[in-house]
Amino acid sequence: MTTIDAPASATRAPLGATRNPELPSVARLALHAVIIVVVVLWLLPSVGVLITSFRPPTDISSSGWWTVLEHPNFTLDNYQTVINAPGFWRTLFNSFIITIPAVIAPILIASLAAFGFACTNFPGRNALFMVVIALMVVPIQMGFVPALHFFRTLSIGSGYGAIWIAHTAYALPFAIFLLRSFFAQIPRDILDAASVDGASRFRTYWSIILPLARPALASLAVLQFLWVWNDLLMALVFIQKDELEPLTQTTAQLIGTYAQQFNLLSASAVILMIVPLFVFLALQKHFVRGLIAGAVK
Repeated sequence: MTTIDAPASATRAPLGATRNPELPSVARLALHAVIIVVVVLWLLPSVGVLITSFRPPTDISSSGWWTVLEHPNFTLDNYQTVINAPGFWRTLFNSFIITIPAVIAPILIASLAAFGFACTNFPGRNALFMVVIALMVVPIQMGFVPALHFFRTLSIGSGYGAIWIAHTAYALPFAIFLLRSFFAQIPRDILDAASVDGASRFRTYWSIILPLARPALASLAVLQFLWVWNDLLMALVFIQKDELEPLTQTTAQLIGTYAQQFNLLSASAVILMIVPLFVFLALQKHFVRGLIAGAVK
């Protein structure tokens, strides 16, 4: 009697089945553990600064912030001292004056440039875009001396104009790259339909592209806001008057004035972090959507 062997497909494991079903669970747990460790290490300094900002100077000098649960003693005197310091509200207002135009200007200019690179055809488009990409690797410090000379030639080196132009110029390469990548994902049929309906290029850009690109614009706004608000180097270089200095410069000066008063330094740092934290939380949903735009079809 002859036997008939079962076909290979009958004994083969079903497609998509895993040999060891416990491996994905173990890998997932290991990934979660690594993420938790990274998050804790990332937040630990911020938590220490926050706790220190509420502790009296005597407690700070006698014990570490991690011992606060053993003898909890909190006070708001540190924040009152910083807020009531001469010039605090002026420097806070200066930070907004510097940051808001330095966020709006590069977004408007970069969105126009990205629209041209992604949605129009012109000679040398790809070569020009590669030049823009190459500018992203140029250190911003290389442009400080030529920029200062240029601003003084135009007599705008003593006000806000210099730092507005500097922040806008240094932000444009990355902003154009980010928005161009998003605009390129917009279906061409939408642009063709707008052209058939008689919409001009600017009307297409303003009424169709910008509303569709809100996630990318929000992502760019958050990144640029965080960069400008927390900037110290460019403020030191391009702000030439004491009455125009932002809050970051005032906080840096506390290191020299209150070298051992970590309670005041911590309180000032926390106040400096509140505004960008609020902006990030308000635009978090759009920020994540903008960053992953184009990652999947």
